[in-house]
Amino acid sequence: MSDFGSVRLFLKDEAATVKAGTQLAVALNAGAVIYLEGDLGAGKTTFTRGVLRACRYQGSVKSPTYTLCEPYELSDGLQLCHFDLYRLSNPEELEFLGIRDYVASNAILFIEWPNRGEGWLPPADLSVSLSESGEGRELTMVALTARGGVMAAQFGEQSV
Repeated sequence: MSDFGSVRLFLKDEAATVKAGTQLAVALNAGAVIYLEGDLGAGKTTFTRGVLRACRYQGSVKSPTYTLCEPYELSDGLQLCHFDLYRLSNPEELEFLGIRDYVASNAILFIEWPNRGEGWLPPADLSVSLSESGEGRELTMVALTARGGVMAAQFGEQSV
């Protein structure tokens, strides 16, 4: 799949999806870009909620379906921005959402429906895909950069 590595994991329920997010949180660092792929209702926001909980964010975590971007201030001073581009009409709208400012500030970016922002988004370090699989979900994580490879390896070590 990738020269930088990949991980596949079966997630039996919502709790397992949250746990997978908590496992990725350990490997995240400033400026990381994660593309989230999957159908509506696949668990992308649930996975992101797990990341945020592991980063000790205590507030409400909601899908950015209508707001397009939900920024979260983390306890370590970092910012995590969760984008949902499903309703984006034109990739140029990312300029109005402040994508360049988030990238320049070294925020961690989680981006759902990245194909809708093609040409305006920074390249991903990781692609995380969630899909239905029997009674649960299958998570496929593909590292797209060397930094992503380190994150995927750390994630894989925890999910054994």
